[in-house]
Amino acid sequence: MGFLHIYCGDGKGKTTAALGAAVRMAGAGKTVRIIRLLKGENSSELSALKAIPNITVSQCEENFGFVWEMTEEQKKKAAAFHNKLLLEGFSLVREHKTDMLVIDEFNAAYELGLLDRELCEEFLLNRQYDAEIILTGRNPAEIFVNSADYVSEIKCVKHPFDKGVKARKGVEL
Repeated sequence: MGFLHIYCGDGKGKTTAALGAAVRMAGAGKTVRIIRLLKGENSSELSALKAIPNITVSQCEENFGFVWEMTEEQKKKAAAFHNKLLLEGFSLVREHKTDMLVIDEFNAAYELGLLDRELCEEFLLNRQYDAEIILTGRNPAEIFVNSADYVSEIKCVKHPFDKGVKARKGVEL
């Protein structure tokens, strides 16, 4: 049986930790699917991940921007994209076609109602899979925390953003 991992908290490094686990899995000759939710833009790690055999990255075809700036129509469109990506990822797991599924920003998308909650709960809580599943993002739902095998909270102690420093390419982007 596969394990459920959660990287959460208000600190920088949740996605970085998940990608480190993905690289380790690929280094062991296993397959990894990474699904990026709430992120339509290309960030610097994508070019490196594309060069690693056994890692495939899927993301929205469109950048919807920040959720609080989206119209209701954009939220519906984003949810449709997200659910399509989830169905593809869950199918890969069910069909034993991937050894690890990373769902980046799952916790935020779930909390904001941009995912089919019933679909997520049925898949993640019934544990009918043998792949490792990694969820990232702030504020994970208690039902997933209770079901998880690993929960790592990353706490922000200090961040340059607090001094007005914008995200920097190669560090945050």
